[in-house]
Amino acid sequence: MSRAPRRPGPARPAPSSSLSPIPVTDPAGPRTGPRPDHTMTTTAHPAPAPTRIPRLPADTAVVFGRCLRATLRSRTNLLFGMLQPLLFLTFFGPLLTRLDLGADGSPWQTFVPGILVQLALLGGSFVGLGLIVDRNLGVVDRMRATPVAPLALLLGRTLRDVVQLVAQSVLLVLLGFAFGLRAPLPGVLAGLAFVAVLSGALAALSYGLAARLRTPPEFAAVANTGVIPLMLLSGLLLPMSLAPGWLDGLSRAVPFRYTVDAVREVFRGHYAAGTVGLGAAVTLALAALCLAAATRLFTRAGRG
Repeated sequence: MSRAPRRPGPARPAPSSSLSPIPVTDPAGPRTGPRPDHTMTTTAHPAPAPTRIPRLPADTAVVFGRCLRATLRSRTNLLFGMLQPLLFLTFFGPLLTRLDLGADGSPWQTFVPGILVQLALLGGSFVGLGLIVDRNLGVVDRMRATPVAPLALLLGRTLRDVVQLVAQSVLLVLLGFAFGLRAPLPGVLAGLAFVAVLSGALAALSYGLAARLRTPPEFAAVANTGVIPLMLLSGLLLPMSLAPGWLDGLSRAVPFRYTVDAVREVFRGHYAAGTVGLGAAVTLALAALCLAAATRLFTRAGRG
């Protein structure tokens, strides 16, 4: 007996699995717009150029204070810096009291101004030796590594030297009064102003040369070669009007002669003399040239 074929019934649904995925809905709702591009794009903006506030006066004051404190701690240098002018004042000045110098006023009004200019000339011209010593010890390199302006290293040291030489000049004038000098106070102050300008000019130039030279013997050779002839031709100890004609004419090419003549005139109270105006103009022009040359030499040495 054969079975009748089974009729196909409706398909049964597949049993649901207990591990069916749970639909996750976006709480912000369905997104209807285009899908955002999550690729990060950056726009290069040029970095702003660093702006440097001019701090030259403040940096100069910092360097000046540091150098001045070091000078005050070295009392031996202060003492020996005054020794040579005092020797001239004590042992050479009295010889002039019996000489006719061919000018009105006492011989001390001729001699003391010359000693003041000599102090500025010698004291300002050899300060570069200290810079060479500091550079060999690494002090200059450490100062250049700080944010201090390079020019402040030059100006701060120069200002210290001006203050030191003016203070020594004041002491020298006071001792001159003890020996017999008679000069009006405005004339003395004007003479000290000449000393300040001249010493600052020569000190700056000395530092500029020291920045280019490597050893103290090299610097001493260059400084002595320039200073000694200039000092002899400036009429520091005796007026050049007493010299022979050829030597007097040669000395007129030396700018320090005009500074010496101007200081002697103001010590006599002759403020309106043409010699004073000429001496002031020559001294200021010399100071400008020395400062410009020193700045150029000092900054070039810093780059090299």
